[in-house]
Amino acid sequence: MGFVRALLLLIALQSPALAQSDGAGFAAGAKAAADRLQLYLDDVAKSGGRPDFAKAPAAELFARIFDVAQLSALPPPRADDIPWLLDWIAAASQASKAIMFFGIERPADAVAAARNAAFVRNVTDYQDQQAIELDFLIRLSARESVAMSAFMQHLTPEQRTPIREEGLKKARAGFAQMISGALVSMTDERLKSTYARRVSAAMRDTGAVWVGSLLPDDRTKIVSQLQWAQLKVKDDEAQENLAAFSAVLAAAR
Repeated sequence: MGFVRALLLLIALQSPALAQSDGAGFAAGAKAAADRLQLYLDDVAKSGGRPDFAKAPAAELFARIFDVAQLSALPPPRADDIPWLLDWIAAASQASKAIMFFGIERPADAVAAARNAAFVRNVTDYQDQQAIELDFLIRLSARESVAMSAFMQHLTPEQRTPIREEGLKKARAGFAQMISGALVSMTDERLKSTYARRVSAAMRDTGAVWVGSLLPDDRTKIVSQLQWAQLKVKDDEAQENLAAFSAVLAAAR
């Protein structure tokens, strides 16, 4: 994800070494699982088969990477969580892309993807995994945003360098792009209602974080997109989740 690089800019040139926490172990485990999942997917592709996420090893590896329960059980985010959060985001992004582009070259753009039958099949076949991925990434990114804000608040004016300020801005823009992309995906008629429910619930639950994290212009655009998504999404529960998220963002000043 683009905001991973931006967040690296944010913490660049820091003086003290950031401490590790319990989350560092989970992130390391996720990275190892993502690497093993990539090897598994490569082997399956070479054999001409399709991955089965209901069985080992894919099921266990996937669950290790996108462990929403473990993430939710962690203590509140702190400034010194940033390094391992970045590692976990990178592992999740690696695995997500490996599944989305299983057996194919990455399409050049959205138009090319829509015309690629193999890509469309991946979207349809692995939609349950994609819902879990987005749920997890939205929640993990919200935690990253809180840690990022805490990090910036502890800096002196002299430490708020142009590199860090630019990293902060790009990271916040990246969060908006993630939410926007998730909203677009929810309106895909090929996907089950459970997809929209799960992704919209993640947005609803993290709404208070995004109020302060999204840039004002991006927040306005997201509110408009939410109104559009509510018209497109047919599931009542998902509509309620989107309405709640929209209300939180719209009330912000």
